[in-house]
Amino acid sequence: MSSHDILSFRESVASASPVAALPVAAQASICVFSVDVEDWFHILDVPSTPPLSDWHNLPSRVEKNFYRLLDIFSLRGVHVTCFFLGWVGERFPQLVREAVRRKHEIGSHGYSHQLVYRMTREDFHHDALFSRLLLEDISGTAVVGYRSPGFSATGATPWFFDELASAGYEYDSSVFPASHGHGGMPTAERMPYVVGNGTRRIIEFPISVAELGGRRCCFFGGGYLRVYPYWLIRRKAQELLRSGLPVVFYIHPREIDPAHPRLQMNLSRRFKSYVNLQHTESKILRILNEFPVTTFHTFLGLCGHRWSLGQAA
Repeated sequence: MSSHDILSFRESVASASPVAALPVAAQASICVFSVDVEDWFHILDVPSTPPLSDWHNLPSRVEKNFYRLLDIFSLRGVHVTCFFLGWVGERFPQLVREAVRRKHEIGSHGYSHQLVYRMTREDFHHDALFSRLLLEDISGTAVVGYRSPGFSATGATPWFFDELASAGYEYDSSVFPASHGHGGMPTAERMPYVVGNGTRRIIEFPISVAELGGRRCCFFGGGYLRVYPYWLIRRKAQELLRSGLPVVFYIHPREIDPAHPRLQMNLSRRFKSYVNLQHTESKILRILNEFPVTTFHTFLGLCGHRWSLGQAA
């Protein structure tokens, strides 16, 4: 996609003009950029992760790091989806309001940052609903999107989509269609799709994966974005876009903060959690320079018709 097409895309979004005003190639090349807004001590599934009751006693880094991300997005003139952990939004409501002021979309990352497959159906529903209502109250905007901690929607949670829909969400981005440390769904669809019907209808935006050596792999967020060289990330993103699939990028605020405190964990998890933190910001800047990115909500309005997804309210 040329720099002219990227500029045209940004202008069309800013003016709310239809995607038909863009070249066909540009329509097929729009990506989604997202931030899972949580703190350095919210790493999942390690013995040293502190319980929720201790979080308020820990030194927070999310405020500084998230403001830095907002400044990067403003500098590049882009809008993204911010999946706020409800606890973070409750403790730092000014972050939610500043994101809204800068025209970013607010989504929910749940409240208590628990793996879905370790929750009961009832506890999950309460957590998802409480987080949505809390973030709507803080932001003054509708919160229609959800992302589970650790992409932990799996075959062991067949009630997941039904409970999200009943909690008032319209789309989700939790399915990891490859093997993953927290389960994953290796045979799941890679393109956006609709689950259910009627009042229980919800749109799923799977995390983007591409083929490498005959296996599905992620290159576009978290530790994957940090460990793979940028030339390979770019190549795999371009492959997906050429095939007609959108690319979903995702990051966490702590990943642009190499000096943040560390949790104790084994060598394997330490590598995955902390490798190449010093290079994350430069990769984000290159992505924003080379790919047209937007929010999930805007993507639905511009391109949802390609998969008969409709548009979030």
